[in-house]
Amino acid sequence: MSFIDSHCHINFHELSENITGVLATMQQNEVLAALCVSVNLADFPQVLSLAEQYPHIYASVGVHPDYENVEEPTVAQLVALARHPKIIAIGETGLDYYRLTGDLDWQRERFRTHIRASRECGKPLIIHTRSAAEDTLRLMVEEGADQVGGVMHCFTENRAVAQAALDLGFYISFSGIVTFKNALQIKEVAKFVPLDRLLIETDSPYLAPVPYRGKLNQPAYVKHVAEEIALLRGVSVEEVARQTRANFNKLFQLFV
Repeated sequence: MSFIDSHCHINFHELSENITGVLATMQQNEVLAALCVSVNLADFPQVLSLAEQYPHIYASVGVHPDYENVEEPTVAQLVALARHPKIIAIGETGLDYYRLTGDLDWQRERFRTHIRASRECGKPLIIHTRSAAEDTLRLMVEEGADQVGGVMHCFTENRAVAQAALDLGFYISFSGIVTFKNALQIKEVAKFVPLDRLLIETDSPYLAPVPYRGKLNQPAYVKHVAEEIALLRGVSVEEVARQTRANFNKLFQLFV
């Protein structure tokens, strides 16, 4: 039995300063691979370096919607960076109306840029949405995100939003939040999403699952997400591990 962490940030200093230990703990917990996700262009070289250095680490390129006053990517720039063979996705991108207020048109334009880059280079999107589901789905439709697909990462929305994303050909990824006792809506969605359209992730160093809630998260803990989903769905952990590996490989065109 082995797992894949479909979304983490092991380049963040909380984990990168002990990267040897983080990777060793991954191996001890049967986590075969991890996708280290880019959040801005300034730190992208660190993300790419990890992917180049370790065969089982993959990377994306993109600028997170929470990052204000940073270098804005262009379609051409994202496409060029995505040509690297270890870059398997565009993002994370999307909309976040939770932390930021005011005129957020720059967020929407940034999101459109990422979708256009994804379509041009043919690599799937990693989408972040928080308190912005309606606009996120609207822009996905307007920009033709269904032509490339991708994943709605760290999903925290309701069943209707999940269904809309599934209808656009997207996968739904669950983080450690699904293990939280009060995350009833997310647990329901985790039971609803077809197993062949589901991914698991840590979003580490954040959102550590039970029994590590409140502590530093790491890719090794993705197995606890799989265990909770197996419990919710009444299937074996082995089945969740097998299917989510297959889903990861299909979405990102890999053979991990």
